[in-house]
Amino acid sequence: MDTCEQNLAKNLAASDSQDSDRILGLLFSYMPKIAAERKMQNLLVLMADLGRLLVSADRCSLWLIDGERNELWTKVAHGVSELRIPINAGFVGHSVKTGEALLIEDAYKDERFDRRSDEKTHYRTTSVMTVPLMDGSGKVMGVYQAINKQGVNSVFSSQDLERLALTAVYSAKTIESARLTAELEASKDELEATQEELIHILGDVSESRSRETGDHIQRVAQISYKLALYYGLSEDEARRIRLAAPMHDLGKVGIPDAVLNKPGRFTDEEYEIMKSHAIKGEQTLRKSKRELLVFAATLAGSHHERWDGKGYPKGLKGEEIPLAGRICAVADVLDALSSPRCYKPGWPEEKVKEEFIKQRGAQFQPELVDVLIEHWDEMFDCFRQARAEMEAARAAEAATMLAEAKAAEESKCSGAS
Repeated sequence: MDTCEQNLAKNLAASDSQDSDRILGLLFSYMPKIAAERKMQNLLVLMADLGRLLVSADRCSLWLIDGERNELWTKVAHGVSELRIPINAGFVGHSVKTGEALLIEDAYKDERFDRRSDEKTHYRTTSVMTVPLMDGSGKVMGVYQAINKQGVNSVFSSQDLERLALTAVYSAKTIESARLTAELEASKDELEATQEELIHILGDVSESRSRETGDHIQRVAQISYKLALYYGLSEDEARRIRLAAPMHDLGKVGIPDAVLNKPGRFTDEEYEIMKSHAIKGEQTLRKSKRELLVFAATLAGSHHERWDGKGYPKGLKGEEIPLAGRICAVADVLDALSSPRCYKPGWPEEKVKEEFIKQRGAQFQPELVDVLIEHWDEMFDCFRQARAEMEAARAAEAATMLAEAKAAEESKCSGAS
């Protein structure tokens, strides 16, 4: 336990020497769980359970302030679902407004009691304690509430109030820390989502320039992701490759249309111009300070390198080539061979598979080819679906043209008669 937890344990245990073993047992049981928990809902449940057991209450809950709706809410009142009340309602509202703790023997004899919670839950409240939770600036952020003392005594004591107050201090610090963590994670998620959106927008731009299908970058990204996972990379590493893969051909934006969309074979000069897209893409992305875009720069600059060292732009060989580039190279060529382009139809499936087996250890890392072949049906399924959809569309178009021709012929005959 840290210093805060140690002080809490010491103070709570010292409050009643006869009960210290029970108190310490509870603290040592709950505090590691609370310290390890990052989800706010689970955190509130744990702290409410701890408070309930410490003061022997029938129910205990943590009410938090919802400033936007000007309400108090809780999801941890034992035996009930989420409750919401006006921010100034009842004993909890009084503690929010005044910052004072309350020790009530009979709720129904106190005019501050809000009976709506009882009416909603069909519960009978008697004794009550409330303790405000203060944030680091001294503002009330919520209220700890314990209801109905259990055992021989039917009312809470000043000692119970002290225990709940000490627990409230620790709980407030824990909630603040959890909220900060959640905000940082949300900010990180938003940043990653923004980068992902930017990547796909720029990827779409590069694909639209080369007249390739808009699905190309999605297929390369998804195949790269699967290859990475089956190769043994972690989910986070595979996801990073999936996010960066759409940028692999960004450098095509800087290639002249006459070269980029030439239907025939390139001249030697044109081929050198075309090859420059790899280094152009890397140089463009390398200017970013964003980690994901810098990673995408490495991928863009290495996905045309070959395992045997005969690739471009740097002639890297074997494991000199970044792994992300090796993986994307397999996915990119799989899509290029399997999909129709302005200069060629898609290759037959068996011919594509034969080409990868042929290039094992030459163009591609052997282990990646092995992974591809082992999971071939899954990897190639998207191309089978695309071909089936294309054939269905062609059949539908042919049927429509036939029907239109037949209708025109019948109309002509009808007019002649």
